[in-house]
Amino acid sequence: MTTAAGAHGGHVDHEGARFGMWLFLFTEILLFGGLFILYAAYRARYPNEFHEAGGHLDAVIGVANTVILLTSSLTMAASITALRTGQRRRALASLAGTIALGVLFLVNKYFEWSGEIARGFYPDSPLLAGRPQGEQIFFGLYYSMTGLHGLHVMAGIVLLAVMLALVLRHRITGGEYHKLENAGLYWHLVDVIWVFLLPLFYLAA
Repeated sequence: MTTAAGAHGGHVDHEGARFGMWLFLFTEILLFGGLFILYAAYRARYPNEFHEAGGHLDAVIGVANTVILLTSSLTMAASITALRTGQRRRALASLAGTIALGVLFLVNKYFEWSGEIARGFYPDSPLLAGRPQGEQIFFGLYYSMTGLHGLHVMAGIVLLAVMLALVLRHRITGGEYHKLENAGLYWHLVDVIWVFLLPLFYLAA
């Protein structure tokens, strides 16, 4: 009876953790959803200015980062599947690959931002001060929303690094993979958000 209750209690804990993660993800959706609505409102007010400002961004980097994150979602899912089927080494390799892709995304973002800043396209820059207000708002939203997303990618990398350490220490196994699964849910959300950011900014032209 005690064993059954313990097993049942463990099941409840796993379900509670999953519910808690979904609740957290919902708050993240609300956060970015509000920013998307703000973007839409300004885009409707300054359609020509947003079109012009979007043309200054590097769409190639934007698309490349999309491919990177979508690939990282695939490796994240592969890691969970491998762990559940007892392929621990493959799970570790896939998880490490996901982390590496996340770092590559941030490196690309660093070079992208550096290039835009070097060309004078950043909030309150002398160049933007002489351009229409709509373009100033566009770049303000661009840095705010992609910067916030970048912070989420950083947090995700740290989270996945912790998961990697737990798998290495056998704290997460094929029978107890729920923490890794919840981390995967967070990572997938980060990827999905970027898929929405891509057309809003890089394809705005």
